[in-house]
Amino acid sequence: MNEVRLFYRWELVGWMLQENCTEMLDFMLLAFPTQPEHQVLLFLGISMVYAAIITGNLLIIVAIWAKPHLHTPMYFFLGTLSVVELCYTAAVVPQILVTSLQERKFITFRSCCAQMFFFIGLGSADCFLLAIMAYDRYVAICKPLRYTLIMTQELCIQLVGASLLIGFLVSLMLIWLVFHLPFCGGYGIEHYFCDVPPVSQLTSNKTKLNEVGIFLSGIMAITVPFILICTSYLFIAVSVLQVHSADSRRKAISTCSSHLAVVALQYGCCSFMYLRPSSSFSPKQDQMLSMVYTLGTPLLNPIIYSLRNKEVKAALRQVISHQLLRRGY
Repeated sequence: MNEVRLFYRWELVGWMLQENCTEMLDFMLLAFPTQPEHQVLLFLGISMVYAAIITGNLLIIVAIWAKPHLHTPMYFFLGTLSVVELCYTAAVVPQILVTSLQERKFITFRSCCAQMFFFIGLGSADCFLLAIMAYDRYVAICKPLRYTLIMTQELCIQLVGASLLIGFLVSLMLIWLVFHLPFCGGYGIEHYFCDVPPVSQLTSNKTKLNEVGIFLSGIMAITVPFILICTSYLFIAVSVLQVHSADSRRKAISTCSSHLAVVALQYGCCSFMYLRPSSSFSPKQDQMLSMVYTLGTPLLNPIIYSLRNKEVKAALRQVISHQLLRRGY
């Protein structure tokens, strides 16, 4: 008789736990300031940065599209990178701007899933695009006579499509790993938007398998393309050291320097954010770091490429002067 009572008692406890661990309809975003004046400052600051991101990347896209001499694989990848980064920021920044001025700083469960899906998918594709751009520089420097035969239009389109496909497959895996567990840790996300580390902190019954899966997804999206970039630049370095002309060496290095600067910024932030155990999660630190790679990288990429590339600078001047003449300035 006592065994039967104990059995029903455990059944009742299990039912109560299950009822308390259902899917959350809404998440509260806790990173936003509570003072109205601070909210306005946050809105204005992010709005100005976002406007600069849109302007800079659109100028890169228009300059490449308008100038036929820039219709080459290198500039095709650069234009695609700008398009991806525009979509990447659009997945989170408008929501941050709207939420910063709302009294109730909530995001629905489905909106959180969708935001994370596009943010991680496009961010992962961004990493693979940087690897493709490194491969393009490898072919251009190490195999210049075969460059046009290797980097065909069909191959360029296939590489971009593969980067997007792999990026969203990684995102799907992460979405399943994060959201298939019940959320018993509360519904307050210590962040400005739905990212993997802060949301995964809310899930209960986290297993080693789940943490390993998230870590392996980060390796797939960050470490694999980084290894491909390092391999490409290793061959490039060997090839450049064999060149006797100082001008040729300088030209080869200048074509890679802007890309290397972007790689250092992107992978430095992403590696620290995603390639670490969940126990080291630090809300304030991660909030600042995520804003750096969410806003800083898309803002600095057009600046770095336009300042370091004479052809892009010349094309931008021509496009801007042409538009000013058309408007009669």
